[in-house]
Amino acid sequence: MPRAGTLPAVLAGVFITILDFFIVNVAVPTAQSDLHADPAAVQWVVAGYSLACGSTLIIGSRLGDMYGRRRVFLIGVGLFTLASAACGAAPDTSVLIAARIVQGAAAGLLMPQVLAIVRTVHTGRDLARAVNAYALTMGSAAVFGQLIGGLLIQADVFGLGWRACFLINLPVGIAVLAVAGRVVPESRASDAVRLDLGGAALIGLALVALLLPLTEGREQGWPLWTWASFAGSLALGFAYRARRHRDSPLIDGALFRERGFTSGVFAYLAFTMGMAAYFLVLALYVQEGRGLDALEAGLVFVPIGAGYLAASMLAPRLVARLGRQVIAIGALVRAAGLVLLCVMVAQEVSIGWLVPVLLIDGIGMGLALAPIMSTVLAGVSPRHAGAASGVLNTAQQTGGALGVGVIGVLYYGAVSEGPSVAFRHGLLYLAGVALVLAGLAQLLPRAAARAATPPPGSPASPADPASRGAEVGPRT
Repeated sequence: MPRAGTLPAVLAGVFITILDFFIVNVAVPTAQSDLHADPAAVQWVVAGYSLACGSTLIIGSRLGDMYGRRRVFLIGVGLFTLASAACGAAPDTSVLIAARIVQGAAAGLLMPQVLAIVRTVHTGRDLARAVNAYALTMGSAAVFGQLIGGLLIQADVFGLGWRACFLINLPVGIAVLAVAGRVVPESRASDAVRLDLGGAALIGLALVALLLPLTEGREQGWPLWTWASFAGSLALGFAYRARRHRDSPLIDGALFRERGFTSGVFAYLAFTMGMAAYFLVLALYVQEGRGLDALEAGLVFVPIGAGYLAASMLAPRLVARLGRQVIAIGALVRAAGLVLLCVMVAQEVSIGWLVPVLLIDGIGMGLALAPIMSTVLAGVSPRHAGAASGVLNTAQQTGGALGVGVIGVLYYGAVSEGPSVAFRHGLLYLAGVALVLAGLAQLLPRAAARAATPPPGSPASPADPASRGAEVGPRT
């Protein structure tokens, strides 16, 4: 049985890393004015975090397998907290960008450990509950990030302004460090593993080559270097594949021989392509098209959050009865809500009339996310938990960057016709992504999601035979 406090401690780490990805959207405008930054520097405040995080996730998961997931988690939290302090005290954009890159790298260290710890200390119904709590935490941080940022800037705590958006991480990080070392059990992979430095370099460079043009390409008009970077990413991926026969690969190929894992990763990629992109264009529309300030824009996200929280709590019971179709239902609810929102925006109704539709959209998100993650992790043994977590988190970063890149082309390509028209273009794309997710859900194993979430009252399933003995090192 996991110790009381284990799950809250690791989820607090997830919360601040996801929050920092979204809260910066509110902090950037005032930071740009305060630091007299040019647009290119501002872009790197956002891009530096996501690039560093995305390129270190798989390496971070491997380090946890080797040296202990609790240990690497604590190192990541400590580094993230220090980098947050540097962001909040940054005297100029150069320091802010450097600190954001360190923040992203720290997030890449700590995030894979969380799902790996969850998978190794929970089984059966407890695992499903823990994964649902993870999804709830991640979605809440994303949905309410804009609101929290708006509240902090509006309150102007101690005259800190935008800096409070980063300094808020300090008390949380310190509390996690104080608690997690006592309540989180240590675990690591049972195999004698080593870090394949050559493979780590190839994967890191491949991810940077993929994420950099996705992050910067739209702003620069997709110049030749962006396409060369995509090609380079593919070449580096093939170069890593050629090394897969070596001992201790960063990603065990056995993971992708499991249908549930592979199809689940693609479903998660589709989900994240729609989530980050949606938050971006919605924030742009309500501020540029409706003239709302940062706090008012943040309040628009509250109905989405309410729907998300309610559906996330209901999802495990539905999965026990309907299995993978809950993911499809959530995706179809999202698609219907987005199309309805598109119609209402075209009619130029008041913001208040959008609340029910935003609530529907949040319900769709909540129904889809936790079942995807439960299904993916259900068939993964604890010895592969770190690698699986790294791949999932990398899919999240890649999907987010890809979705933002695509929707940016659509939104800014039509913004000359007005924010309303541009927003509707984005909504139709997002509805299409939701339909793709509904289709991908049909590729998941029929029984996997039900197995991940036993019905209420049933005994928690024991750990699978392959997982027995998969942990080494103390569990205290």
